[in-house]
Amino acid sequence: MKAQHTLFIFALAASPCMAKLAQHSGISGEVAVSAGYVSSKSNFDTKADKRINGLNQDASTDSRGVIIPLGNLAYTFGPELDKQVYVGTSREDIAVGALALEVGYKQQLSSGTIVDVSVLPSVMSREVWEDPFVEGEKRHKTDEDGMAYRLKLSNINGSNFSLDTAYGTREVDDELSGTTQLSQAQSKLLDRDLDWYLVRGSYRVALNESSYLVPTLTYTSTDADGDANSSDSVRAEATYAALFDHHKLAITAGYTNRSFDEKNPLFNKKRDENIYSLFAAYEYRLSGDWQDWSVISLAGYKNTDSDIEFYDKSQFLTTVGMSYHF
Repeated sequence: MKAQHTLFIFALAASPCMAKLAQHSGISGEVAVSAGYVSSKSNFDTKADKRINGLNQDASTDSRGVIIPLGNLAYTFGPELDKQVYVGTSREDIAVGALALEVGYKQQLSSGTIVDVSVLPSVMSREVWEDPFVEGEKRHKTDEDGMAYRLKLSNINGSNFSLDTAYGTREVDDELSGTTQLSQAQSKLLDRDLDWYLVRGSYRVALNESSYLVPTLTYTSTDADGDANSSDSVRAEATYAALFDHHKLAITAGYTNRSFDEKNPLFNKKRDENIYSLFAAYEYRLSGDWQDWSVISLAGYKNTDSDIEFYDKSQFLTTVGMSYHF
């Protein structure tokens, strides 16, 4: 899935902790397809302006319809249904606005801790501009690819505390940022190839028998080849989830502060960003002959407010679709 969708696509929060990884042994999964509308305002969106006349101009808005497929497939085994291999998109991740193909293995220990090891081969894949800062002429696209490795510990020692860690890489095929305006040494500061590290802690708080709150704190460190793109960020978020009758609802609000290491040589200023996001997801589980089907509706908004206006961006998405469980 393209990165402009990554920050919006989410489904329902995971169900409350269960004694087993699945209700039954063997294969289980879910397939969902949604149609919707996405709007993005960003100088880095390759669907928007191919040409900019200056670094101080406002970004244009690109709006379009989208078709969004989601799904996961798991095989659960073991005498206690405590082992599982899986592929697809995680409900827990997309509940808070993250989407990537994930291939992994889960093992539930006797203490109640769930150990989850996975690889995310497409976590950063998207199209980007070779040089986003070219003025007065057509900008050209290139590919950005990445890989991530994840270790997650859930329900640690039978508690409601979870710890998520990840390491990833990102590479731009044709990195030309700033090369038309800066010296070689200066443009090197804008190199986007990087390694990143993430640590996230969360705690599930039961509000009553049918709803809960999950506050989460995340620290991310980015070590880029260009020091102007190296950063540290802290994100605080909270997810409220409720289940009643055939209805499920999840709402996630988040705030991130990201600080960069060195001045951007094009703007002679260090970048500091405040990022605000709000996501909501609703599911209605059908009954009778349609009991394996659900109607799903998703909506999300994200706004990045940067000290360097060229990096300001906002994104919005809303969808409606169907999901089939098996």
